[in-house]
Amino acid sequence: MSRTHRIALFAYEGCQLLDVTGPAAVFGAANEASKRPVYDLRIVSPDGGAVASNSGVALMSDKLGGRPDTLLVSGGSRGLRGVIARDDARRWACRVAPRAQRYGSVCSGALVLAAWGLLDDKRVATHWASCERLARLHPKVSVDPESLYVVDGKVWTSAGVTTGIDMALAIVEADLGAALANEIARHFVLYARRPGYQSQFSPLLQAQVTADAPFAALIDWMQHHLERPLDVPELARRAGLSERSFYRKFTEATGKTPAHFVETLRLEAARTLMAKGLPLKSIAAKVGLRTSARLGQAFERRFGMAPSLFREMHAG
Repeated sequence: MSRTHRIALFAYEGCQLLDVTGPAAVFGAANEASKRPVYDLRIVSPDGGAVASNSGVALMSDKLGGRPDTLLVSGGSRGLRGVIARDDARRWACRVAPRAQRYGSVCSGALVLAAWGLLDDKRVATHWASCERLARLHPKVSVDPESLYVVDGKVWTSAGVTTGIDMALAIVEADLGAALANEIARHFVLYARRPGYQSQFSPLLQAQVTADAPFAALIDWMQHHLERPLDVPELARRAGLSERSFYRKFTEATGKTPAHFVETLRLEAARTLMAKGLPLKSIAAKVGLRTSARLGQAFERRFGMAPSLFREMHAG
C-alpha cells in the first residue's frame, strides 16, 4: 500500500463503543508499527461532533463527507432504528460504498447496510443475536450465523464486538502483510489471532457458560490435552464420577455426548492449525485424531469438505 489509505468508521448515537474503538486501535497501531501514516483514520457520524456510545462514552466525530477507501459501520442497539432512518446518511453511504476499495460492518451494523441495500446478494456475518432478524428482514442477504467475520468480494462483515478487532487485523494483513498484523496482535496481548471461519459459538465458551464447575474445569483440561485418548473412562475418572453418571451428567450439561464434544474440540483446533500450514499428518497427531485419513473422515463428516479443499479456500 503505497499511499495513505483513508478509513471511515461510521458511528451514531447509541453505537457499540468497542465496534468503533476496537478497529480504530488496530489501524492506529498499524501506523505506529509502520512508523508512517499508512492509514488516515476518521470517525464519522451523520451530524458530526460528540456522539454518545451505548456505554455513555462520547466519541468525537467528523460530519459525513469525503470518499473513504474503507468504510465500516458500527453496530448498536437503541440507535439502529434512528440511523437507518437518516436519508442523508443512506445517500452518503450508497454513494461512497460502491466506489470504495472495501466496505462493511461490525456486529449489528450489518442491519444498517442491509437496510440501505448494500448487502444484497452478499454472504455476511453479524452478531449471533441479530442473525435471525437480519435474515428475516432482508431475504436477499445470505447470513452466515457461524463465522467470526466474512469477506465476500469488497464486503467485509464481522460477528460482534471483539470480532471487529479480528477483522481489522485481517484488513491490515491484506494491506500490509501478515508479519505486521501479527506484530499488532502481540502488542495487544491477544491469546491468538482468530481466523474468520472460526465459529462464534466456541464449544469451550458455551460449556463454561452452561456446565457445572467440575465440567468447566474438565473441559479446559481437555482443550489442552487433545492429543490424549479422551474417552469416557478417562474423563469420568478425572471428574470423579462413574462412567454412567459422567455420560449422563456431561450430556445434560453441554447438550452433546462426550464423544461428539471431544470431536468438536479436535476439529476446531485442526482448523486453526491448518491456517498455519502444518502438514495434515502433524495436525492429526496434535489434535488426537492420529492419522490424516481419520482427520479427513471426521472433517468431511462435520464440514462437508476435505481438509485440503478447506485449506485451499482459506489460503493466504
